[in-house]
Amino acid sequence: MKKILFTISVAAMLGLGMTSCNNQPQKNDTQKEAKGTIADSNADLKIAYVEVDTIMSQYQYWKDVMKLMQGKQANIQKTLQGKQQSLQQAAANFQQGIQSNKYSQAQAQQIQANLQQQAQEGDALQQRLGSEYQKEVEKYNTALSDSIHHFLAEYNKDKKFSLILAKQGDNILYASNALDITDQVVAGLNKRYKGMGGKK
Repeated sequence: MKKILFTISVAAMLGLGMTSCNNQPQKNDTQKEAKGTIADSNADLKIAYVEVDTIMSQYQYWKDVMKLMQGKQANIQKTLQGKQQSLQQAAANFQQGIQSNKYSQAQAQQIQANLQQQAQEGDALQQRLGSEYQKEVEKYNTALSDSIHHFLAEYNKDKKFSLILAKQGDNILYASNALDITDQVVAGLNKRYKGMGGKK
């Protein structure tokens, strides 16, 4: 039985371009800046980034979703394992009956047909439960994307960033800590989620 996986593509989801501008910010590698403080050397272009892994690990909404989906995944696995074990036991009993000449040819053919039907029903159940699970995953993925984009749109009304990027792994080769607004975004997302009563 194949394990059902719960995955999400977040790099593209979090990227949010507010405006476009041809000016580039000046680099100053020697200047150490605190997180979330943007140097004003070029006020025409403000760029920030959010750490995707931190969002996934600290956004309470997503933690609740993951817990919920892991529980559903476990229930699916338990259901499918139960069906599989039942079929295996029935097949073993049938084999023992054949070896002891317990069945007539007609009876053996009927039992074998029933076992084949149970196997097909098990495959259909696995496909149905897997499909339902993936649809629910997609629903929560969409809700997560909408939640973050809507929050960033509100957040940026005052901040007025030209571009907010999603940083995941090494997809951004260099970025000053001054551009990191992750903590502010996580705090804002969790505050809004708590204010909604933790509704998914």
